[in-house]
Amino acid sequence: MIKYIALCTLLAYAAHAASFTQYKLQTQKKFQQEKSKFQTYKSAQQRAFYNYLKELQKHWKKPILSTQKVFVTYTKDKKSRTLIDFKNNTLKIQTIANHKKNAEQKLAVALAKAVTFNAKDFYTDDELQQRLKKIEQENGLVSDNIDNTPVLAPVIFNQKPTKEKLFKYVKKTLHNNTISKTKGREENIYTLNIQLPNDATLKRSRIYYEDVKREAQSQKIPLSLIFAIIHSESSFNPMARSYIPAYGLMQIVPKTAGIDAYYYLYKQKRLLGSSYLYNAKNNIKMGSAYLHILYYSYLKDIKNPQSRLYCTIAAYNTGAGNVARAFVGTNNRYKAAQQINRLTPKEVYNQLLSDLRYKESKRYLVKVKRRMEIYKKLYKRES
Repeated sequence: MIKYIALCTLLAYAAHAASFTQYKLQTQKKFQQEKSKFQTYKSAQQRAFYNYLKELQKHWKKPILSTQKVFVTYTKDKKSRTLIDFKNNTLKIQTIANHKKNAEQKLAVALAKAVTFNAKDFYTDDELQQRLKKIEQENGLVSDNIDNTPVLAPVIFNQKPTKEKLFKYVKKTLHNNTISKTKGREENIYTLNIQLPNDATLKRSRIYYEDVKREAQSQKIPLSLIFAIIHSESSFNPMARSYIPAYGLMQIVPKTAGIDAYYYLYKQKRLLGSSYLYNAKNNIKMGSAYLHILYYSYLKDIKNPQSRLYCTIAAYNTGAGNVARAFVGTNNRYKAAQQINRLTPKEVYNQLLSDLRYKESKRYLVKVKRRMEIYKKLYKRES
């Protein structure tokens, strides 16, 4: 009887092992399919960028597209554009017109939209974004609705402005700022430059306070770390986009951090589309989940919390493998942890600044560390 039970147990274990192996193979296959899908999507996206730039060149000598910290949108006729520089807190509106009076009218309309639009408005009205959205849908990327979080209104007005208040603001701004004129391809280009309030970045951080606080508590990571990462990655530009491509407030890369974070949260390996990541709540959730993965999984063998925090910050920018290389010359995280555990946090920080592979990663660590202190003080009573 005992032999029979043992045999049954062995068979059950073998069946379970075979089932697990099959599940693992299926998961890996699906992961490779998602990566292949991303390459197809990325190629289609690059073609869309190229075609859009060609269309813009018919009107503009130097077409400009959005980056991590500068959001750019064009009108449908492509003869006016709005540029919000979140890093330098400036708003620039340009229009192509045959005379100044016509230009002033177009600039006034564009300014009113710029200071009252929310992220959803910008996304919906932007022709390039709509083309990219179609490509994402065709390739089966996870999508979502863009949230209607205001972009500039909280910086300029204490609350949503009335029509009368908005009219006064536009009229005053046009009167107080010089409209410059330069020669365009066919007509003149009229430019309105506006300096946003000096505390615009900190004001924008408050828009996302509740989301950041919730994810910080959920993922057991410092609230100040999330804020410092957002500040460093996008300067609180919800429509941030880099060439990698990476999207949104915390600059999530779909094929790496996006897949890891989504799997950690929902146990599915999926590629996230730009619409999903331009949604501020989704983006903060994914970015915070990825910080959790770095701190509590990839770098878990580092014993000192401060040392592990420094390594987490660097890994968010350059990857855990490159952090390991700074200590042992290979991407072996376990060996790196043993070396790190022999050092003080200050020594770990200094070695990262000395031996990280890329200068950008070194600068990133310094910026995030400094900004963590700022947000600790700013939200000390509220955390």
